[in-house]
Amino acid sequence: MASMSSPLKFDCLHRLCAKPLQCYQHQPLVSCLVGLYGCSWKRSERSYNQRGDCCCNKLEGASFALLVATFWLTLVFLYFWEQAKNDYNDFDWFNFGNMGFWFPWSVVLLVIIAAFFTYITVLTLLAVCLLSEGQKLYLHWGHKVGILVSLTFSIVATAVLSKLWGEEWTTLILSFQITAPYLHVGGVLLMTVLAWPVALHFFHMNSRVRRGLIMGVFLTFLFAVYLVPLGLYSPCIKNEGTLGPAPTLIGHRGAPMLAPENTLMSFKKAVEAGSHGLETDVTISFDGVPFLMHDRTLRRTTNIKEVFPNRTNAPAAMFTWTELKSLNAGAWFLSHNPFGTAGSLGAEDRQQAENQSVCSLQTFLQLAAKTEKLVIFDLYRPPKGHPYRDTWIHRTLEVVKNESSINSSQVLWLPSDLRTLVQEMDPELQQTSGSQLPLEELKINHIVKLNLHYSSMSKELISERAAVNITTNLYVISQPWLYSLAWCTGVHSVTTNAPQLLSTMSSPLFLMSPDEFNLMWILTDLLSLMLILIIFVFHWWRKQRLVFHLENITLNDGTYSQFKTGRSDIWSISAANSRADTTPDQLTEH
Repeated sequence: MASMSSPLKFDCLHRLCAKPLQCYQHQPLVSCLVGLYGCSWKRSERSYNQRGDCCCNKLEGASFALLVATFWLTLVFLYFWEQAKNDYNDFDWFNFGNMGFWFPWSVVLLVIIAAFFTYITVLTLLAVCLLSEGQKLYLHWGHKVGILVSLTFSIVATAVLSKLWGEEWTTLILSFQITAPYLHVGGVLLMTVLAWPVALHFFHMNSRVRRGLIMGVFLTFLFAVYLVPLGLYSPCIKNEGTLGPAPTLIGHRGAPMLAPENTLMSFKKAVEAGSHGLETDVTISFDGVPFLMHDRTLRRTTNIKEVFPNRTNAPAAMFTWTELKSLNAGAWFLSHNPFGTAGSLGAEDRQQAENQSVCSLQTFLQLAAKTEKLVIFDLYRPPKGHPYRDTWIHRTLEVVKNESSINSSQVLWLPSDLRTLVQEMDPELQQTSGSQLPLEELKINHIVKLNLHYSSMSKELISERAAVNITTNLYVISQPWLYSLAWCTGVHSVTTNAPQLLSTMSSPLFLMSPDEFNLMWILTDLLSLMLILIIFVFHWWRKQRLVFHLENITLNDGTYSQFKTGRSDIWSISAANSRADTTPDQLTEH
């Protein structure tokens, strides 16, 4: 009878010991995590950490380090490309110019990097969960290949974009002025979550060197994240009542999200959307008619391939006005759908867009005069051999003064060529500079407005120029977050592809007072610190409770005791009943 009861008693002891020994593992969850991370679905393939073990061998440690590095790189690239959405159209047309065909490469790149980031994030979360459950890491070779592919793609894409479109990184830096307070909260939350696996392994490590290393690294990153707001600057953190008026809107080539750019329909849409001004690009035809065209050729925005197949790459200025009027300048908008908005047009708008023609400067100015809108345009000098190559400025001024009813004061004169002569011919034009010239030179040239790329956004520059009655316009701003930043910075006007969107904004998307920001910062850090202390205290208490259980478990016919050697815990049995045939191996966790 005694021989039968002994195994039963031992089984009870085994169950009692298993719970603390496994650190309260949740076996169904752990099995799923191990299976997903290492493709190890058989019980014999699983490996559990014992107290004092390292989380993985050197190879798996290197794989985990590579996983973490890939996670951060794909995160940075995804964040960068998401913030670059303001300039997707430029990126796609840049590729069109080099490849000769239209394709939304910007969206494709966004989808690919989002897919890679999602995959890497899932693997990282699985690894953190396994570490939180005290499991050894064994990453399947297929996932290792996936990590290398994701890392290689991110590195190559970053290098190529940096070489071809390096100025776009300025957008990333500007975005921090808006998102940094919220990125700080996200960083603190991440460090708080990581405190769980860090505390678990800290209290289960026997090596003091490893314990000191893991705690030193964790605390360094933790307090670095806590103190990030000390170096944070955002113009949208300001006291109530100090926010200026919203920047007025200038439709970039009209409203190119709603109609084909630089067409009469596009400018009418911009006016309907509440634009204060209209922006365009002017070229002189071979017979002296100024018309609206941004590109050097007609390939992108007309059906030149169908009408003049042998002159596809000829300069737009080398065509007569009669030839230009015979081209369709709207069908491409429906077929290419450059902003992904063509599908939202009604049947009437689609029909109107499909029948747009090249617009003359005179027609454009007449619309601006009728609607009392400001106008600003780039003026392109005709190529060599053109009849108006040396008189393009005079011909354009002649249209402004004599062939349209617009007031000269409505024209923001941007071309820098022959500026002194232009002022003499029409002193009422609002002289506008596209360069950050010294203040004295701006005064000498009677400049009243700066027209700069949004990467030049600077509160100090804008304030300095405003003090001498020089206003600032930034181009091209179409995303609400970038418009919010311009608003907080004090910009007077912006050129935009999306007047229909920005005109609906009643306030910046991100705006808080210094007191609100400090309160958010301090409360976030304090709450995080409190939670981290609770996590570490809990893991310390759990370890002490584990030791207490194993040192004080007794049975009717035997006492189990724990004794320690230099580097590992050894469990022994002193059986009071000499007839018990139970072996210590039965205590080992499978």
